[in-house]
Amino acid sequence: MKTWKTGAAAALLSAAWGGAAVAACGSEAGACEVADGAYHIALPADANTPPPVVMFLHGYGGSGAQVMRNRALSEGLTARGYAVIAPEGRKRGGSGPQSWGFGPFTEGRDEGAFFASVLTDASERFGTSSAQTVLAGFSAGAFMVHYLACSDPAAFAAYAPVSGAFWRPQPETCEGPVRLLQTHGWRDEVVPLEGRILGGGRWEQGDVFAGLEVWREANGCASHAPVKAWSADSLMHRRWDCGPGAEIELVLFDGGHTVPETWAGLMAEWFEDEPAVR
Repeated sequence: MKTWKTGAAAALLSAAWGGAAVAACGSEAGACEVADGAYHIALPADANTPPPVVMFLHGYGGSGAQVMRNRALSEGLTARGYAVIAPEGRKRGGSGPQSWGFGPFTEGRDEGAFFASVLTDASERFGTSSAQTVLAGFSAGAFMVHYLACSDPAAFAAYAPVSGAFWRPQPETCEGPVRLLQTHGWRDEVVPLEGRILGGGRWEQGDVFAGLEVWREANGCASHAPVKAWSADSLMHRRWDCGPGAEIELVLFDGGHTVPETWAGLMAEWFEDEPAVR
């Protein structure tokens, strides 16, 4: 098994990527190639056991390299012992902005198979966990998270979309159970909580609360009312505990279309509360 070695090379890569302990495939810093795509990875400084993984999907027009430059996200997670994996999306239509194939925009690559190959490659190259895994993403990346969780909830131990949900018509049913942490800005105008119409009526972003209803049904929740509701640190939380591996939490923050700087710690605490194994 290939492993990432710390030292002068790690320090050089860390400086080049703004402080995150970013690893590389081969002798050069940069993306790791797998069948049908590529990914970037940042590793915790000390990992005596296989580190858990957060795979974070970039937004529309973004990149995996851009995710790694978000120091609050990448360093916030590696400091807590997580490996951060940031795959590269596919160019829309072959030459457009990078995004993901989900819902009304499914085309080309089998995204679920691609993510699975990335997890396997990272485990073999860097010794990361193949069981303690979270699929997270922002905006278009969050849309992708919802759709993969819906079709294959066992692909990851948990799911953590930020500022994204289903599109209309949303799935009538999803597979389950699933652990899901939905984080969203109360003032988001790009992906509003209630959704919006795009392309002159051709597409419609879905309602976050309607999507959560689908998830509660998939998890077999006895009630649509949350079992716990509270506010802390300017965040509003709602939680549904519907059985083993069937937990949903909604976190609303007073902000727009962004990943909150405190998200890494928030997600880690949520996952570690019940670190499900896929």
